[in-house]
Amino acid sequence: MKSVILLSVCALLFSLPVGAKEIADVDVAEEIVQANGTSLHLNGAGIRSKFFFKIYIAALYLEKTSSESAAVIAGDGGKQMLMHFLYDEVEKDDLVEAWNEGFEENGTPAQLAELSGQINAFNALFDTVKSGDRIILDYIPGVGTTVWIRGVEKGRIVGKPFNDLLLSIWLGKEPVSEDLRDELLGK
Repeated sequence: MKSVILLSVCALLFSLPVGAKEIADVDVAEEIVQANGTSLHLNGAGIRSKFFFKIYIAALYLEKTSSESAAVIAGDGGKQMLMHFLYDEVEKDDLVEAWNEGFEENGTPAQLAELSGQINAFNALFDTVKSGDRIILDYIPGVGTTVWIRGVEKGRIVGKPFNDLLLSIWLGKEPVSEDLRDELLGK
């Protein structure tokens, strides 16, 4: 029972803004607190659009803010990517396809082979999301990347190499959007 209460409190902490800015009528917190008590600061935020449709708001939180992709990915501190969906509905298969495309475009063949089990486990955590739903990809050093969907912990992928590849979807050599990459980097 104590662990259920602790998890509920931790999930609530993810959503408590310490000051906020507004993007597309959605408040984006300037600071958040991870489950381990680490404070993360908003590095940048923007909208992921595709074919003129607004898909989601992305917000990147870091212990130490940075405007350099390589520094963010290589950094050892806590990190969190928040996706607040604006589009009516994004099917699970479309999410998984987008993840895989991002992994393939930014990972080396060796990385993809080494992390294939983790990538498959990550993809299995997702389901269809709708407007207003939030996906949180929360990396805690020594713990891994915890996936939260609609405030529910779906699972955890261990290891920093996986999180590095995951962040490269937005910040890597072939990001989902160069404009969004720049916004996430505060440029």
